[in-house]
Amino acid sequence: MAKVILVTGGARSGKSAYSETLAKNFPAPRVYIATAPVMDEEMRRRVVRHQQQRKNDGWDTVEEEIDLAGAVEKARACGTILVDCLTLWINNLLYAAEQQGREITEDEMLAKCARLEKACAGFDGNIIFVINEVGMGIVPDNPLARRFRDLSGRCSQRIAEFADRVVLVACGLPLVLKTETQLK
Repeated sequence: MAKVILVTGGARSGKSAYSETLAKNFPAPRVYIATAPVMDEEMRRRVVRHQQQRKNDGWDTVEEEIDLAGAVEKARACGTILVDCLTLWINNLLYAAEQQGREITEDEMLAKCARLEKACAGFDGNIIFVINEVGMGIVPDNPLARRFRDLSGRCSQRIAEFADRVVLVACGLPLVLKTETQLK
């Protein structure tokens, strides 16, 4: 099974930069699974800039907004996978469900995380997942935002459960919450 690392923190906390630096210490080839949907011109420019930076650093980039487990399964030949980020993946799942006239339940979120765990079990390298910590603020004022927060919390807990290491990044500084030697 893969060595799984979950990196969490607030927006612009430095979690992506930390994750990329960490991944460079692991064997190549490296695959960057990006989940960001391109919704406007500013986002398109941002994605192109990030793709170019990663290409210059020797990353192969896979854009996958929905089927993360499938993307992990397809990248089995590489040494390291970085998934950035689960937060946008959850957003994408919520949007896709809304377009189908349905809602994603916490049980469905947990099932998707279980599928990710199964994909990780079939991979022999290192996988780093990045997710925003969204549960440290006030209770959101609307049902959709509360559902997003709840799904994100469930996802974070489930991935942390099977991760070998969990790191919280704040102000660009990593704080290790779980290490391989701790009981699972």
